[in-house]
Amino acid sequence: MKKHNFKVTIEAKTETDAEEKVKALTVLAAMLSAKELAKLAQVVTYDPVKTAMAKTYLGL
Repeated sequence: MKKHNFKVTIEAKTETDAEEKVKALTVLAAMLSAKELAKLAQVVTYDPVKTAMAKTYLGL
């Protein structure tokens, strides 16, 4: 698979938090297909009940 580079801006309280977000996003991008990642973004954006359930399941 080809690698692509992008410059992005991440909102976070600290640089450490921003780095943690980028690392997590990198893992998600590596483990999920584009279709799966888009569906996850859709659920997080438009389905607060499922998002809350997922956070509870993750202990957050």
